[in-house]
Amino acid sequence: MELSNYVGGSWRRPRSTSSLPVINPATAESIASVPMSSGADVDDAVAAARAAFPAWRRTPPGERIQYLFALKRLLDDNVRDLAKTITMECGKTLAEADGELRRGIENVEVACGIPTLMMGANVEDIARGIDEFMIRQPVGVVAIITPFNFPGMIPLWFIPYAIACGNCAIVKPSEKTPATMARFFELLEATHLPAGVLNLVHGGREAVDALLDHPDVRAVSFVGSSPVARHVYSRAAAAGKRVQCQGGAKNPTVVLPDADMEMTTKIVADSAFGCAGQRCLATSVAIVVGDAARVFPGMISDAAAARRVGNGLDEGVEMGPVITPESRQRIHGLLAGAARDGAKTRVGGAASLLPAGPGNFVAPTVLEDIRPDAEIARAEVFGPVLSVMRVQTIDEAIEYVNRSAYGNMACLFTRDGLAARRFRYEAEVGNVGINVGVAAPMAYFPFSGWKESFFGDLHAQGRDAIDFYTEKKVVVERWPTDWSRKF
Repeated sequence: MELSNYVGGSWRRPRSTSSLPVINPATAESIASVPMSSGADVDDAVAAARAAFPAWRRTPPGERIQYLFALKRLLDDNVRDLAKTITMECGKTLAEADGELRRGIENVEVACGIPTLMMGANVEDIARGIDEFMIRQPVGVVAIITPFNFPGMIPLWFIPYAIACGNCAIVKPSEKTPATMARFFELLEATHLPAGVLNLVHGGREAVDALLDHPDVRAVSFVGSSPVARHVYSRAAAAGKRVQCQGGAKNPTVVLPDADMEMTTKIVADSAFGCAGQRCLATSVAIVVGDAARVFPGMISDAAAARRVGNGLDEGVEMGPVITPESRQRIHGLLAGAARDGAKTRVGGAASLLPAGPGNFVAPTVLEDIRPDAEIARAEVFGPVLSVMRVQTIDEAIEYVNRSAYGNMACLFTRDGLAARRFRYEAEVGNVGINVGVAAPMAYFPFSGWKESFFGDLHAQGRDAIDFYTEKKVVVERWPTDWSRKF
């Protein structure tokens, strides 16, 4: 299957003739061919969006959201089909893919409230006979650049809000997992969204840089690794665009001695090993405090050893492969480095027995005796690896959390309300979980992130999305009373 771009309401073969295979990470089979669009292909998409913008911004919000209502119905009716596509190109289990899509659909639902969400504000008589009000207007043409690990959900952090606010958009999905967005746009066609409002451009760095540099692209939304997020933010901001860039993470979870260990183990295992650890809210470090060290390491190791690894399409599989052979090699390299730094592999590791065949499988791994200065304690692994660290007090645990260069998420497991309040108050992260292993906010809250985990001011989802995709205009108005007019 050869994928195409979707530009100006029709499918187009890019001008560029270069392409890459899309590989099923569980079987190493090629399932599609994705084009590597050129700067000229990006120009075509931006021109289509620019041409569509004047009419789309004048379309009443109540009419714009009718297309979103239709899109939601189509997504609901095709969840299983889309989930299978995600599993085949991304590797996660069908249950994980289904959950991803349903979280994405929540954003479509929230964006359907745009007639209320886009409301402005006004004050009469700021001075005698003078009124002032603020209105929101769409930004214009926007770019949405998304990663491989959530090819269905993350584009939906941005698409519904962008078009509901009256913007026209170009979506550039990951070249590793482009088939999900291709299928999404096939469904989108059935809504009869006006041509050019939403466009799809496949490709790699050349396409991304063309979007970042294009003078008609007014705003850029991005999710990916921190080094690439920094590049995108710097280059787009230098071109005068507004930018929101979600980066990487090193998410710690603190386990206090009074935690419900059975519940904690199950939740942390799902957080650390779900989606093969390839999510920006995966628990990467478990900090066990005091007597929690006597119980939790053994329980989480047993949970890791029992997790069934295999093709996400197979019944009973709980964890699929990582995305590429290069990712597996990088993770194994980090594990080798951890061993050299004195870490102990309690379960898993590069030598573990895994499903036979060519898939990019990595065993769920639990490490102990981690030095705080070791690379494995600082680096984003983005794989099913959990490092267990021991401290004596919650003070030490919070200090460790705040020492990280990242600030995406931190979680605490406890029965102590005062400890929980202190943790959420002092943890220097954008998303906090209390007895929750993946603190993924609902669509009406922003997906936050601090420090190296986020570049920008306004986050994805909720009110932040409305602020990001609209310009605020303030009008000060006077109608002199001494004017005479006959009607």
